[in-house]
Amino acid sequence: MAAMQYASTRGGVAPVRFKDAVMMGLASDGGLLLPESFPDVRDRLAAWAELPYRDLAFEVMRLFADDIPEADLRALVEKSYATFEAVPPAPDQAWTGPEPVPVRPCGGLHVMELYHGPTLAFKDVALQFLGNLFEYVLAERGGELNVVAATSGDTGSAAIHGLRGKKGVRVFVMHPAGRVSPVQELQMTSVLDENVFNIALAGTFDDAQGIVKALFSDLPFKTAHSLGAVNSINWARILAQVVYYFYGAFRTMERSGAREVSFSVPTGNFGDVFAGYVAAQMGLPVHRLFVATNENDILCRFFGTGAYVRGKVVPTISPSMDIQVASNFERWLCLRAGRDAATLRGWMETFASTGTLQIAPLPDGSLDPVLRAGRAGTERTLDAIRRCHAEHGRVIDPHTAVGVAVAEDAVRAGETAPIVCLATAHPAKFPDAIAQATGDASLAFSPRVEALKGLPTRKFPLPADVRTVADFVAARV
Repeated sequence: MAAMQYASTRGGVAPVRFKDAVMMGLASDGGLLLPESFPDVRDRLAAWAELPYRDLAFEVMRLFADDIPEADLRALVEKSYATFEAVPPAPDQAWTGPEPVPVRPCGGLHVMELYHGPTLAFKDVALQFLGNLFEYVLAERGGELNVVAATSGDTGSAAIHGLRGKKGVRVFVMHPAGRVSPVQELQMTSVLDENVFNIALAGTFDDAQGIVKALFSDLPFKTAHSLGAVNSINWARILAQVVYYFYGAFRTMERSGAREVSFSVPTGNFGDVFAGYVAAQMGLPVHRLFVATNENDILCRFFGTGAYVRGKVVPTISPSMDIQVASNFERWLCLRAGRDAATLRGWMETFASTGTLQIAPLPDGSLDPVLRAGRAGTERTLDAIRRCHAEHGRVIDPHTAVGVAVAEDAVRAGETAPIVCLATAHPAKFPDAIAQATGDASLAFSPRVEALKGLPTRKFPLPADVRTVADFVAARV
């Protein structure tokens, strides 16, 4: 089998191998890196369906990370998921040992719990792996890496906990000041390791994300300061998330006897949905991927109309989804353009200059055979939290609730495949929303969150200005 190569969506970078793609983060031409092809694994699905999570992760990842010796890759996987709580599978499923991402029924839906890592969010699934991967590559090659990241809440804390204390790595995380939950902020600012710098940015997540892209697009600055990325622009983030789509599908088909599944994915930056899209391209029997948005519904509007139109960020009770420009959307656009870099560049230039992009539908009237979208505003989100607790004894966070509400819409609209809802965060991270929905803040409890209260904190307030952030990074490298 030919070696796996990664190319930029914008066509200006020579293909690179996996480790180089990981260290590059954002491609040096401003594009995002994509495998030149996706492996077809349909003949492996039956064997993979029986595997515990860690073994499945190794099998999926080794197809994309074929420049890492298999023994080393397996050790990286084992080390990464050893930090997760050991959760038993649901009672009606076969025992393969404690698993990091259990799948449990919730009424007629299936909920995949992705929040059993160190920071109680799905980002841990990828960032525990990525932190160990950075350290592994730096030990092999020497040098250092200065990670610059933007967060709407969960990525920042997961990145910090994945990278704290790692040899040769510093991490600079920007969060929009006053626009993340108190627990999310505490998880970030209570980490006082010398290699961690938490920046409270006077702006929105989109402002922070724009600064990250500007710093990476400044090639002399990026090279001189050895910048690296942990946002979902880094391909390793997507790869680690691809695994749980296979795992969730296998567990759900085992329970339901179905031959295909659908997923409802709470969405801001499109990275989590794109990981599911990759799994479908590899041959996982995915009927639909439902892109679930809150009031910041640029993606929902796009998949309904074909018009991708930048709006103003609206603060909501699901703050990790308060995003208007979805950075991973470019990867899907690249595939939609048939991997034609010139077409993709034209689209991105149009959107950058006008804030609008129009894509023609396919002959069947859709934008994609697999992707559909839905929207759930604050009241419907609160109602989903309230009903899940009252009717099923399940407490879900507001992001997961958006996915549940959109999944319920899909069922009412005639979706017949079983739907897996991605539970992206522990409810303890959002006690105010749980209290607002149920009247009982004590339902939002986790010992890990309680242990944070009263800890000393550190953060660096900065304006949403590229030069100021660049100077801050340069002064500490």
